[in-house]
Amino acid sequence: MIKIALKKLNTVVLAIICWSSGGTLYAQYKDLGSWNILHIKYTKSDRLGFFGEAQLRSLKFYEHFHYYEFKGGVQYKPTKGLQLALGMGSYQTYREGGTFITPKNNNEFRLWPQVILTQEVLGIKIEQRYRAEMRWTSNGYRNRFRYRVGSFFPFGKETKGYKPFQLSLSNELFFTDREPYFERNRLQIAINYRAGQHTTLQLGYLHQFDYRINDEIGRDFLVIGYYIDLFKKTRSALVPVGGIRED
Repeated sequence: MIKIALKKLNTVVLAIICWSSGGTLYAQYKDLGSWNILHIKYTKSDRLGFFGEAQLRSLKFYEHFHYYEFKGGVQYKPTKGLQLALGMGSYQTYREGGTFITPKNNNEFRLWPQVILTQEVLGIKIEQRYRAEMRWTSNGYRNRFRYRVGSFFPFGKETKGYKPFQLSLSNELFFTDREPYFERNRLQIAINYRAGQHTTLQLGYLHQFDYRINDEIGRDFLVIGYYIDLFKKTRSALVPVGGIRED
């Protein structure tokens, strides 16, 4: 009789543990936001290319959508390992607590030149990106400066001159010319799958920390990207396929 009671007690305890663990996992899952990317690039030549990108973000797992942006620009590669770009776009941030709650936190138009330096070490591509942003925001004109360092490691069985998978890791710092100067840190790890010559899919995790900033909210995000690569003649290496967010 005692053995039966103990067995039932163990079963109840196990059920409670499983239920509480499941609740914890569900809570963590619900706190994970979504970061969705559609990127289209047209490579006209080995030196010149154009891009367009749209993003949609939510603070919970496909709930509480609070941010969207769309932008485009031109990229020019004067030499191997050096790429210059000029982009512009619209960036809209809404309040927390639901989907596109008004009034907005920020309504912004942005113009930004950037420089990307790349080199390859032991089969790993290292990238450094420098960007200066001219920002016309709801709170007036502002400047911002960004530095990102990233690495890209292709792997898998090579077919048609490329490997289908790519592991990427990047970290980016945001600064301004006003106190407190430091604004944000953004860390991302992702895996990219090149499904064909023109298409790359991306799945990743992004952690963002904000310091006294209201045009975005620091959080953890599931990143899903769809990259379309079009080209006129031969494929150029203007940008690593699926490895770059232009946000």
